[in-house]
Amino acid sequence: MAAPDEGTQPEGPSSDAANTATNPEKPESVDVINSQVIPDETYLDQAELEILRQAELAFEATKGRNIDMRHDENYLERMRIEARRQYLASRELDRLELAERALQEKAILYKGIKDEVAQKSLDFERTTVTFAKSTMASRASDVAVYQMPDSYDEDTSQRLEVLKRRQAYKQSDTVADDGRTWEAQQMKLGKVSYGSSSRTGALGSVPSLAHLPPQSGAAALMGLDGTIDFISSECQSGEAPKEFDPNAIGATSVAALFEGPEESSEEEASPSDSELSDSTASTKKRKTFADKVLAKQRRRQRREHRKLLEERCRLPIYSYRHELLSAIRQYPILVVVGETGSGKTTQIPQYLYEVGYGKAGKIGCTQPRRVAAMSVATRVAQEVGCKLGQEVGYTIRFEDCTSSSTVMKYMTDGMLLREMMTEPDLSSYSALMIDEAHERTVHTDVIFGLAKDLCRYRNDFRLIVSSATLEAEKFALYFDHAPIFRIPGRRYPVQIYYTKAPEANFLDASVITVLQIHITQPLGDILVFLPGQQEIEEVQEELQRRLHTCGKDIRELIVLPVYATLPSDMQAKIFEPTPPNARKAILATNIAETSITLNEIVYVIDCGFCKLNSFSPKTGMESLITVPCSKASANQRSGRAGRVRPGHCFRLYTKFSYEKEMDDVNDPEIQRTNLAHVVLSLKALGIDDLINFDFMDPPAPETLIKALELIYALGALNDKGELTRIGRRMAELPMDPTYSKMLLASEKYKCTNELITICAMLGVGNNIFYRPKDKQLHADNARKNFFRTGGDHLVLLNVYNQWEETEFSVAWCYENYLQHKSLRRARDIREQLVELMKRIEVEIVSNSNDNDAILMSVTSGLFTQAAIRGGPKSGASYRTLKHPQNVDIHPQSALFEQDPKCVVYTDLVMTTKQYMRQVAQIRPEWLIQLAPHYYASDHPALKSTKKVPKSQS
Repeated sequence: MAAPDEGTQPEGPSSDAANTATNPEKPESVDVINSQVIPDETYLDQAELEILRQAELAFEATKGRNIDMRHDENYLERMRIEARRQYLASRELDRLELAERALQEKAILYKGIKDEVAQKSLDFERTTVTFAKSTMASRASDVAVYQMPDSYDEDTSQRLEVLKRRQAYKQSDTVADDGRTWEAQQMKLGKVSYGSSSRTGALGSVPSLAHLPPQSGAAALMGLDGTIDFISSECQSGEAPKEFDPNAIGATSVAALFEGPEESSEEEASPSDSELSDSTASTKKRKTFADKVLAKQRRRQRREHRKLLEERCRLPIYSYRHELLSAIRQYPILVVVGETGSGKTTQIPQYLYEVGYGKAGKIGCTQPRRVAAMSVATRVAQEVGCKLGQEVGYTIRFEDCTSSSTVMKYMTDGMLLREMMTEPDLSSYSALMIDEAHERTVHTDVIFGLAKDLCRYRNDFRLIVSSATLEAEKFALYFDHAPIFRIPGRRYPVQIYYTKAPEANFLDASVITVLQIHITQPLGDILVFLPGQQEIEEVQEELQRRLHTCGKDIRELIVLPVYATLPSDMQAKIFEPTPPNARKAILATNIAETSITLNEIVYVIDCGFCKLNSFSPKTGMESLITVPCSKASANQRSGRAGRVRPGHCFRLYTKFSYEKEMDDVNDPEIQRTNLAHVVLSLKALGIDDLINFDFMDPPAPETLIKALELIYALGALNDKGELTRIGRRMAELPMDPTYSKMLLASEKYKCTNELITICAMLGVGNNIFYRPKDKQLHADNARKNFFRTGGDHLVLLNVYNQWEETEFSVAWCYENYLQHKSLRRARDIREQLVELMKRIEVEIVSNSNDNDAILMSVTSGLFTQAAIRGGPKSGASYRTLKHPQNVDIHPQSALFEQDPKCVVYTDLVMTTKQYMRQVAQIRPEWLIQLAPHYYASDHPALKSTKKVPKSQS
């Protein structure tokens, strides 16, 4: 039996080979080490090697590259600048073409209109476009005659090519007759490439585009700017799946646990024919239609259950079941490392249940995302053969699908933290598994510190920390040198490819690489990792445009997006089987790294970027910025391939960038987010010494101080730093402290019913309105129909009330471009909030006609996030009152271009500008009235001559 790895490393390839030879059926449970594939060159002599090297040098020189300098940082930077220069030149042409199209459309629109202002605007744009075209033409002729690009110094033939372009303007005046046109078309059809010949190449060891199969229609894709050249680097080794032996499933295996009474229920429940009367026997012989349908359903269920059992036994973790259980029994804390797809999330809780841990208490498993908690619990319930909510259940924020009989409980890490407020020692749990620990969410880091102390207090408690990256040693060191148990997960090897030169535009490079793979490679689905929704929509649109020009010349390519805000019915399309002789290209954010598993993926394209939240404690601004992904994330992405056969991962960056410029891991979320809710939760747990709390990676003291200042301003803490009565009630509500204060303040203004609805809609996030790219104008018009005076919070209230009046209609949501799933979740959140408000003894009353009362309740929670309209000399639309900075109202807000004097906002994000989202219009004097401890009464920006009505004072 394999013992858990306690930090030892394998001895080497020879040792691994020996272990495999002695025990070929059960390899040792050690980590899969990525090894670089080196071609066998022992048969070549030095002369042949030199000839091959010179040939490769000459080939790379034709591309303007020098492979001898591929490890030179300065050379790579020059290549990156050159690639950027070429991209900007092509972008300039695209923008000019776009401007010409817009000018043509305006000329048609304004035809016959005698509006002097419109005509002047049209003439000005026409002059601008003409001037831009003449400028580019003169610049191109100057470059062709006087300038010599550096990249041509390595090749004489390309240097002479520049001189030949002197006479290019003369050839452009030549009239092309039909014969020349036909000849040019035939010449183009003979050149099978993606554009200029200076960028043709192969995908490393992947077949070149010059050797396409006859069925491909590459000539129809000549609109591409060129192919991407890749270098075949290392090969991430894998382990082929073991053949499943049905005879191996005996009474002592896991199959015995699933043999329920239903398989023999038909025989046991039916008495013999001799015990029945003749009339009854004759009746039983004639089975009714319902009996036949029921029997058919039972047979189908047994087949599906048997299939699930076989799939369980094929998982890589099944071979290490006994060793894993032995390690859990021996050590109170165990770090389990296994790649996504090894089965650790679904199988470890079941293994613990099968050996009796469920008799001593529940078996918990935390997930960083609520979607993962729901889907995994559903899968485990199917494998166990029970209804979801019985032996297997899940708990997420505002939704509890458990019962008194629940033994295996999946939950988000935030919900476990809330359970620890009422049950600090987790006495109802016998084991806890912290899954996807490498994602390092805020709540996961807090649970780390609490669970570490809990294991020291309870000897009968077992903690399993599950991770999928190389941070296992860090986890083991943090948990008092806990042992590490490694499970191989990848079934087939994955070949890694890097670009030979830096790519200036990863979106264009993604499009080109998808089409290269689709035309040249065998069938197999493609997974493309992109930073966010906007990038996914741009790549999807460009792919569909270029595929549309091909018609039926090439195989069908189905382009499918997947991101968090996409409607669930559209997300489900990625799991549908691929049609015969077709291929799927799935464009995904980092949600596809760990949260979902796609078995048919063979090719992965990694753009090398992701979007992360960044919080500034000085300004209180939260930004969603695009940054290079980490090495750990890149390895996770490459691991998506190789599930059904050997896979390929194409990284749209150089190997130098991967090794020298990328961080090993991204900064944990606790160091780059607002910690107000976390601080309030720790205070509710009785933890007052926040600075010395045992964080794995402590947050900056400035972030903790900012969080303490916020909850103190909201009235949750007294002068001694202790929770007040309001603070204890706020901690009972599972939401941001500002939302909690809004709800509690609504009790004073008699509008709790309306504020519950607003907070429920805010709890869904920015996923209410759906804005498809091809129907943006219709979606914007539908959204404007919900606008109300007062701001976005009243818009959300209006949306929910109208949806409620239609009896929660699905068709109404589609007609108004609203996401039904998000509204349904808002309804569930609202029902939970109603129960929570009753528990903390808050009376629920309605006052829908008094907008001022609703807005004052909103201001009671958001007074720290207020902004006032700037003057004509400020050069900005709005300026925040605390920590002054220039901000603008988001273009999709109901108050956009309305210019109210004073507003409060829910959050501040940085995209192209610093935008306020979910904005509400208020009176300046309300800030002094509601927060006199925060704003001075003589604040110059808040002075007003209007008196506050007595009813609101």
